Amino acid sequence: TIDLLARSVNIMSATENHDGVRRMAEFYAEELGALGFASKWIDQSEVDRAGHLVAERAGLRGPRLLFIGHLDTVLEGETFRREGSLAYGSGTADMKGGNAVILAALRALHRAGDLEGRPVIVIFTGDEETTGKPYSISRAALLEAGRRSDVALAFEGSIPGKAVVGRRGFSSWQLEVTGSQGHSSTIFGQKRGSGAIFEAARILSAFHDELRQPNITYNASVIVGGSDVGFDPESYSGTAHGKSNVVPGTVHVTGDLRYLERGPLEETRAKMRAIVAENLPRTSATISFRDGMPAMEPTEGNMALLGILDQVSQAHGAGPVEAHDPSKRGAGDISFVAKDVDGLVGLGGLGENDHAPGEYVDLESLPLLTKRTALLMHRL
Repeated sequence: TIDLLARSVNIMSATENHDGVRRMAEFYAEELGALGFASKWIDQSEVDRAGHLVAERAGLRGPRLLFIGHLDTVLEGETFRREGSLAYGSGTADMKGGNAVILAALRALHRAGDLEGRPVIVIFTGDEETTGKPYSISRAALLEAGRRSDVALAFEGSIPGKAVVGRRGFSSWQLEVTGSQGHSSTIFGQKRGSGAIFEAARILSAFHDELRQPNITYNASVIVGGSDVGFDPESYSGTAHGKSNVVPGTVHVTGDLRYLERGPLEETRAKMRAIVAENLPRTSATISFRDGMPAMEPTEGNMALLGILDQVSQAHGAGPVEAHDPSKRGAGDISFVAKDVDGLVGLGGLGENDHAPGEYVDLESLPLLTKRTALLMHRL
């Protein structure tokens, strides 16, 4: 397994390296083929991404299992090197270490004859780190696999004693503010009012103070305002010009909302709309929202899976496993299938420095994590 990890890390596969992502898929397809999986490549050139690997064993025995990993990395260039129990290199933790756990567990079950007749799908997406848009195209293969599955297991990095039963989704928002532009000597008067920047400041201050609730976070990420403003919402960039003696007429602000459940998201959006509507004199404002990656809500089915994982972990001496705080995990591929299947996240390698130079995975964690996954599959 360590040799497999080393060879995979030495295939450079940053999201934008389409050739590397394809070679990564070919590498895993060969490994899965030896275990009786039939693989296919799902091209994603339509959304300017390389594609996805989908490998499947057909069967009718037991629940239909879906394993989720990804081929791409954020960075590339650091080859595999081992220093004691740690393995360094681009993608060792996120998530070629997790992919190695999947393959090692499947190899163990194959040797035991326990994969015979079992319906299992393995999907390695090629753009998890920078997902192609629209999702209707870039996640069509994943959604289809989810609809044909009962349980989804995602192998992003593990945290000792924890597994993820819920993770937040995100949406974006865009605020447009206008005011009566004119000479600054007339600001706050009946004709000029308060100007667009003061109105934007009022709105953002109210967001800051009035929207707090568990598992909801909101961020204002870019603001552009003045008397002459250009803003591109797709690139999140803009230009602004103004003079100290001119009351500004335009402000653009964009940001995000992260949420665990749809109900609180809609409540927060309603509060934001109400705040935006309470305009200062001679100003107006509108806010719009766009859905991003969905949330994985912590369902009873997910908690039941966690209970089985906890039993397995304690049975082979690795200690108990409890639910990880959903607010500490961002969105991920399993969220797209969460409405159709029970799921767990955080079953992959134990490492650090994801998305940064010096990324590593702890090789001593891999045997226990592999046994845990194989026994979890066996119990299911």
